[in-house]
Amino acid sequence: MENNKSHKKTTILLNKYFIVTVLFLAWIVFFDENSIVAHQKNKSRLNELLKQKEYYIEHITNDRKKLEDLNSGMNQLEKFAREQYYMSKPDEDVFIVVEEK
Repeated sequence: MENNKSHKKTTILLNKYFIVTVLFLAWIVFFDENSIVAHQKNKSRLNELLKQKEYYIEHITNDRKKLEDLNSGMNQLEKFAREQYYMSKPDEDVFIVVEEK
């Protein structure tokens, strides 16, 4: 009887359908172009790209707002040049104060 059980286990493991099924599952999980591993990598890459998209959309919005401010008049343009590029009129001196935190 014990010999019969071990013979059944051996038969199941040597069954051609079982072997083909195991090989097929291994192929799908690890080696196929659309494998589960590749799917997970693509999913993480997609999440990373979506975060980058949000970042760039936010910066584009801020830059458009700055551009509208600069195009609104000479006073805004002069203010921007003074604050960002430390420009001054010919008869002025510019002092840069750096605050330590």
